[in-house]
Amino acid sequence: MQELTITVTNPVGLHARPAALFVKTAAQYESNITVDFKDKTANAKSILSVLSMGVGANSEIKIQAEGADEVEAIQALSELINSDFGE
Repeated sequence: MQELTITVTNPVGLHARPAALFVKTAAQYESNITVDFKDKTANAKSILSVLSMGVGANSEIKIQAEGADEVEAIQALSELINSDFGE
């Protein structure tokens, strides 16, 4: 299992477009991917789960991936978040 703790610096956090991009990226991978924020855990491939977490700007999240392509999945999600979702 791969784990990454990262800060979401996007001004709107993981809402609307950034959340959709996050889920779309996660869905490209076979691994099971989850996101932890405060006391909540969400399926990273479910837009409703990710949106319901309420991740705002400058929030720290933990991403966990387990499966055949876990390293690649963590890397891709890390790059997406660090690029501020291309904004």
